Amino acid sequence: MRSHEDGRTASQIPEVVVMRLPLYARALAVLEKESQEVVSSNELAARLQVTPAQIRKDLSYFGRFGKQGRGYNVGHLLSHIRRILGLDRQWSMALVGVGRLGRALLHYGAFAAEGFKLVAAFDSDRRQIGTQIDGVVIQSMEELSSTIRTREVNICIIAVPALKAQEVIDMVVQCGVRAILNYAPIACRVPGDVCIREIDPICALQSMTFHLKVPRINR
Repeated sequence: MRSHEDGRTASQIPEVVVMRLPLYARALAVLEKESQEVVSSNELAARLQVTPAQIRKDLSYFGRFGKQGRGYNVGHLLSHIRRILGLDRQWSMALVGVGRLGRALLHYGAFAAEGFKLVAAFDSDRRQIGTQIDGVVIQSMEELSSTIRTREVNICIIAVPALKAQEVIDMVVQCGVRAILNYAPIACRVPGDVCIREIDPICALQSMTFHLKVPRINR
């Protein structure tokens, strides 16, 4: 099992910490663009609406960064976090499901800018097979297994109807894919060594209405 600089394995890092690291990297990238060389945990915390202690604790899982009273070197810390997250290399992705959402994802240029390259797309609709969107040719589902292996796909994005999601996810897992971004509105099962992230805007909206239904307190 892969270990980090301080000897901890990935399974020993709390998932909530891993989820915060991209937010730290994003904030540091903004600071770097602003030509800021050093940032304190207080300033970084204020930008991210977390506590300075939380930032220091999160980073302590991966080693020692910064010096007391001087803060963090922005470029140095950003480089370390990007390496921890594996963002110092390019990742190949495949999309399964080229409906309205799938097409929007194929047009989304920010993937490539962050090191994620969509190299293949698949759909069961025969009318779409062979068409091209932003340089990616839509392939049939029959080609999924061979293409994932030959193109060395690391990540699959699932944008199929809920009833088909588990079947499709099982297919890509059998092809050796160990990271899945699931847009289908259903919680799918995967083996323990496969990382899956669920993206469900309806659930996000429903969690917000909990707060909206509470009467506003005048201050």
